[in-house]
Formats: sequence, C-alpha cells, structure tokens
Amino acid sequence: MVGAETSMTGACLCGAVTLSVAHHEGGVHACHCRMCQRWTGGVYVMVPVAPEDVKIEGPVRRYRSSSFAERAFCGTCGSHLWLRDDGAEYELMPGLFDAAASLPLTSEIYVDRALKALSLAGDHPRRTRAEYEAENAFVPKENLP
Repeated sequence: MVGAETSMTGACLCGAVTLSVAHHEGGVHACHCRMCQRWTGGVYVMVPVAPEDVKIEGPVRRYRSSSFAERAFCGTCGSHLWLRDDGAEYELMPGLFDAAASLPLTSEIYVDRALKALSLAGDHPRRTRAEYEAENAFVPKENLP
C-alpha cells in the first residue's frame, strides 16, 4: 500500500456517471493482457478501491467479460468505468478522476505481452504472464472473444 489517500470524485466523459471514492491505496496498476488490450486499445490502468469506499451514480452498463469478472461503462457516452472480479474491489479507470493525475504507477502485469509502443517507465514491480497466472484467475487465450 502506497499510502492511505483521502477522497476523490470523478465522472465519465459526458458527466452522466459520477463516482466518489472515500479512500484508495494511492497508486495506479497496469495490465497488458490480451483481454485488457482489446478493451482499452492498449494498456489497462486502474485504481483499486474497496466496494465500501466507492459510490457510483448514473446509467452504468455492465458486460460480463469472463466467468469471474465484469467490465462497466457509461450507458450514455461509453466511457470505461471499471473492471471488477466477483466479490472483489473495484478497479476504477484513473482518467475518470482529476486527482489521479499525480498517482504513481505501482505495479504492472503481463509485461511480456505489452504492446511495443506502450512500454511503461518506472521502478515498480513487474510480473510476466506466467508469474501472474500461477497465482491468479485468468482467461485462457482460446476463450477470448
């Protein structure tokens, strides 16, 4: 945990969905898996937030992207909002929050799958596909849409 940050508020591109975060860990995480690349167009970055620390209002649409997770977007403008494994924390898109601009990158997974143009700088923990999948649920390549 980088540090207990206070609150931040944000919104999607059109402002129809608003988000309020009471507490977050103070860092941004990145994923380069193939599913996240398809969803974001490159690299998925997120701010983890416990369910009890986030309030969301507006026309949220959800897409069940695997047997264990959903991805959400604004039903009006289509802005990506979060990825959430069943019963786990929200992984909120940092671009929704002005205050997230100063958050450091604190971890990166699937680094061996990163698009060449999207190499992320910094001194943070990096894990390959094999390292990450040895300990976490994942979606096999043959099951990708």
